[in-house]
Amino acid sequence: MLRNGLVTAVAAVAVFPVTAVASTAPAARTPGSHHVVHHVRGRVTTHHARLLVRSGPGTAYRIVGSRPDGRPVVISCKKRGSAVRGNHRWYRLAHHRGYVSAHYVRTGGAVRWC
Repeated sequence: MLRNGLVTAVAAVAVFPVTAVASTAPAARTPGSHHVVHHVRGRVTTHHARLLVRSGPGTAYRIVGSRPDGRPVVISCKKRGSAVRGNHRWYRLAHHRGYVSAHYVRTGGAVRWC
């Protein structure tokens, strides 16, 4: 009986790998936390120009700063905004520091929607 149960358990793990299930599960909240934060790292790719940081997701918003070419940036989420060379996505910088056009930022992973 023990041998049959062990064979069944091994077969179940082979069909449903634990690592695949664990990697697709959403991040768990810890008690007392307000929300789960998923930041993505990116890099400015403006070809020797500074990337303007704006107060909102579009070119009509006021400029609140800039980032040099090649500089790493931390992105919290993306929004749809005015088009920059056909790209309507804008990335919100972490810690509420403004928005940058996604056209000029290369990311290391998927960015969630705001």
